[in-house]
Amino acid sequence: MRGSVGKKDAATLRKEGRVPGVLYGGTEQVHFHVAKLDIERLVINPDVFRIELDVEGTKYDTILQEIQFHPVTDHIVHIDALLLDEQKPVRVELPVRTKGTSPGVMNGGRLELQYRRVPVRGLPNNLPEVISVDISGLEIGSNLRVRDLQVEGCDILLNDSTLIASVKRTRAAMAAAAAAEEA
Repeated sequence: MRGSVGKKDAATLRKEGRVPGVLYGGTEQVHFHVAKLDIERLVINPDVFRIELDVEGTKYDTILQEIQFHPVTDHIVHIDALLLDEQKPVRVELPVRTKGTSPGVMNGGRLELQYRRVPVRGLPNNLPEVISVDISGLEIGSNLRVRDLQVEGCDILLNDSTLIASVKRTRAAMAAAAAAEEA
């Protein structure tokens, strides 16, 4: 918990290796600070979107709503967390994970993921940890779109025709096909 809030307090915290933050969504805002290294580890990890925040012994179930970076150094200078309410839908970005083996990749194609994280909206308890994308049916030149995804308990906030993954033809695959035709 931060005793005083303001520019001077925040600057002092940053010099001490701490990152100031504000927790929204409750009856009142809670000002807190965390170790810079701890928050950087969370932000870098694409699998984390739900965080249990402990402020002076009180635990809050939260998500990171906004992260402010320094424009030159890219260090985190401030975070905004949102308290989760099990009755209110929340918007988060879930990581995309592929499963299966694509025949197109096995034949020399290159798998391209257009989205590493997909924006979704749903109740906090219904949100999956990741969105699994089955690529076992992708040949060279084929693709997966949002309409092909099945995510239980939440709505994907992208257009149905948005491209998620595709298998592109590579020069090596074209050379192999040309060599097979000549033989």
